[in-house]
Amino acid sequence: MGMRAKVTTLLVIVVAAAAVVALLVLRAATDEVKGKDKNEKICNAGWECSGSKYCCNQTISKLFQVYQFEELFKKRNSPIAHAVGFWDYHSFITAASVFEPLGFGTTGGKMMQMKEIAAFFGHIGAKTTCGDMVVDGGPWAWGLCYNHEMSPKQDYCAKDVKYPCVDGAEYYGRGAIPVYWNYNYGRIGDGLKVDLLHHPEYLEQNATLAFMASMWEWMNPVKEKQPSPHDAFVGNWKPTKNDTAEKRLPGFGATMNILYGDIVCGNGYIDAMNNIISFYQTYLDEMGVGREHSGDNLDCAEQKPFNPSAPSTTPSSSS
Repeated sequence: MGMRAKVTTLLVIVVAAAAVVALLVLRAATDEVKGKDKNEKICNAGWECSGSKYCCNQTISKLFQVYQFEELFKKRNSPIAHAVGFWDYHSFITAASVFEPLGFGTTGGKMMQMKEIAAFFGHIGAKTTCGDMVVDGGPWAWGLCYNHEMSPKQDYCAKDVKYPCVDGAEYYGRGAIPVYWNYNYGRIGDGLKVDLLHHPEYLEQNATLAFMASMWEWMNPVKEKQPSPHDAFVGNWKPTKNDTAEKRLPGFGATMNILYGDIVCGNGYIDAMNNIISFYQTYLDEMGVGREHSGDNLDCAEQKPFNPSAPSTTPSSSS
């Protein structure tokens, strides 16, 4: 084995080890959270979900199986795709097992569970597609075509006391819901117990870790006293009077507001917003739920952003 091959092999092992450590640490943290309410009914559903009230519902693998993943992302391994062989169902369900005990894809009944999976994938598909209306299957079939931004438009390095840029590290978009900027790599890395500030490249080297990063974003608010995309979607979030006055209400629209702010929301019915909605609704159809069950407050056209002008993400795909 040549030197370059050995280095590549070692890097793969290091990144895989980081993903495993993150899984173990987060599962331990999840167990600690789950154990706080001793009077709450808890259930165990094997390796995928245990010790939580949410595990009393069907697990994601019971509702959403390999063939459905392959149907949604049928073109991701096409020869012209840019992340051939990277994304797979096993990586997704392994990552999901960390967050299912916290309610990811396990909140409510079967309908809400399927809707949340479709909503999560709707964001992913819209942000990682390399297709358009002309190609076979349309843009929806080409989700997960990328795992990183191909031609970064800037260095995504901002002054930040807590998460300063690291020499040699590049903070362009990576992952399923692409992560941009040093401070986002820093806070997500803290959440996952992985040093993404120093090693942002991990998100394009390990699919399980990349899915975990997106799920962490989905399950956590950008700021305290704000909802997470998960809570906004499943109805856990109760808007304040100020939220209502600024037309921020629970539903898919609020998930776009949280993740993209005024890049997508509060600008009327722009293409950037309509595109994400189209992925969500198409995936609802393909999963057998149907777009008629998209839910209230589907768009964010008139919502004021939770965090105005915060460059937390970018509206473009990782192309």
